[in-house]
Amino acid sequence: MTSYELPKVWKWEEENSEKGGNRPTAGSRFEKKLPVGEAPFQLYSLGTPNGIKVAVMFEELKEAGIEDADYDLYMINIMEGDQFGTDFVEVNPNSKIPALVDQSENPRMEIFESGSILLYLAEKFNHLIPTDIHGRNETLNWLFWQMGAGPYVGGGFGHFFAYAPEKMKYPIDRFAMETKRQLDLLNQTLAKRPYIAGDTYTIADIAIWSWYGLLASGKLYEGSYEFLNMEEYPHLLEWTKRINERPAVQRGLEVEYQSIEE
Repeated sequence: MTSYELPKVWKWEEENSEKGGNRPTAGSRFEKKLPVGEAPFQLYSLGTPNGIKVAVMFEELKEAGIEDADYDLYMINIMEGDQFGTDFVEVNPNSKIPALVDQSENPRMEIFESGSILLYLAEKFNHLIPTDIHGRNETLNWLFWQMGAGPYVGGGFGHFFAYAPEKMKYPIDRFAMETKRQLDLLNQTLAKRPYIAGDTYTIADIAIWSWYGLLASGKLYEGSYEFLNMEEYPHLLEWTKRINERPAVQRGLEVEYQSIEE
């Protein structure tokens, strides 16, 4: 492995003029209008684990017969840099999917971060979040756990296992260990109760399934099911299978994205 001499001040040396390329600066990079449909909710997203969460949430709301949860879904192609267009950055200054606009509020409500969107929708429609203080607290415990733990799986394990230009033992070992610790935590929790936060299905299940359920299904990173020895986590696998079979979850995975191009 090539040795690395730590500079006193880090400088960005990888010039990148591509619209979607990583840069050490925030903000919009070009003018780009987003389409706005007639539905109460406008969702700008992509079929990644974080994006899937919100599509599943909307489909669960519709499954429950909540007519006011109609939404228009538009694709934000992060490889093409759509997330850095002016309209998208206005909704989400952090330039990450998903981003949601609630047109039923006056003025309109702009919500970003997948966990915040799930909580907003759950509270707005009083669905998939317990009303008792203990159940609500436990649901939020696990919702925020996922928001904090997920980057170790995606940006950590997933990046070095599947996407880094070369395989490096130290980061793979480090993030595989943390990912397996998280999988063991979920497996132990689900050995005691049918759903993440207790006896009922909540937004905590949606948030966690979208990352760890897909990982447990072998659908996130090729070869990771065997590499992580997922058979060690039978309770997690059983929960994953049950969530996979929910009609709203299946629709959330298959929903069609509209183009943002005119």
